[in-house]
Amino acid sequence: MPAAQSTSAPAWLLLEDGTFFKGISFGAKGTSGGEICFNTGMTGYQEVFTDPSYAGQVLIMNNAYIGNYGVKNEDVESESVKIKALVCKNISDRYSRMTANDNLEEYLIKNNIVAIHDVDTRALVQHIRSKGAMNGIVSTELSELEALREELKKVPDMAGLDLSSVVSTDKAFTVGREDAKHRIAVLDFGVKRSMLRFLSQKDAFLKVFPARTTVAEMEEFKPDGYFVSNGPGDPASMGYAIDTVKDVLATDKPMFGICLGNQLLALANGATTFKMHHGHRGLNHPVKNLLTGKSEITTQNHGFGVDPESIKNIPNIEVTHVNLNDGSIEGIRLKDKKAFSVQYHPESTPGPFDSRYLFDDFINLIEGSKK
Repeated sequence: MPAAQSTSAPAWLLLEDGTFFKGISFGAKGTSGGEICFNTGMTGYQEVFTDPSYAGQVLIMNNAYIGNYGVKNEDVESESVKIKALVCKNISDRYSRMTANDNLEEYLIKNNIVAIHDVDTRALVQHIRSKGAMNGIVSTELSELEALREELKKVPDMAGLDLSSVVSTDKAFTVGREDAKHRIAVLDFGVKRSMLRFLSQKDAFLKVFPARTTVAEMEEFKPDGYFVSNGPGDPASMGYAIDTVKDVLATDKPMFGICLGNQLLALANGATTFKMHHGHRGLNHPVKNLLTGKSEITTQNHGFGVDPESIKNIPNIEVTHVNLNDGSIEGIRLKDKKAFSVQYHPESTPGPFDSRYLFDDFINLIEGSKK
């Protein structure tokens, strides 16, 4: 298979706490920064890079080798790579998949993504797990610490940052057959293509709306239910979205939220959210369904969570799923509305299929509502 155009040109990584790494450049040339985070998945790097929920972040892929099966045009969750920069241990200069369209380095160059490899990513991940999430910057052109520090100061903090309206669609569009059995309005805060695909496969016609669309506008579509998508940024900064979810609930139509949608449903009912120490990102997080008693292995990508203390005195919120590693809230439902949500990603691209039943639960809720 074609080899990547790898060089031995240097690159540098500086973290907010002063931690400094020198490595080797691949991908585009330049300087880029954001909140640094890590993903523990061994596969699915292309889907991860194009997930809009990663907007504004410098991503560490913790697996030892990245790029070994190349990239394929179909394996994307949005129209472009959304991460700000990439950090790896080793970049494979050859790919093994016969159906791949390109190697990883050329793909990153086409998407103007700065990257660094030959970094001890295990040590770096351990550092973040200990010290917590912080901003970082990757550069192929700045080697002096003072110059890197000055550029890093320009990177905004993730707390208080609304990124969903940036990655949302500019105008509404439809997915699926217009004569499908169900009509679902999708509120796009960074929706993944696989979510739309799975919903449309459930005999549903979807209309995807920009983040700042009002419920009055969405009601013109005459939806049977509402889907509130994943997305990047701090949910507490999105007052407009919280108000929209309140208006959705006022329609008394079924609502299903994923990731950011889970946080917005909680906020719309008086709960609060908080910034996690270092977030959950990967495809092997264990979750327990408290309604069935069964466990699921899940795909996750979030740096904020629902504060469990804040819902103790909210009688209409029931916790339905919890993380078996740290006990954090992974799902809720409303006792007085046809609305539920999960913090993780049941579309699982990449990841196991344990949680895809949630799409069926949503469709069943719509069908029950119609009756």
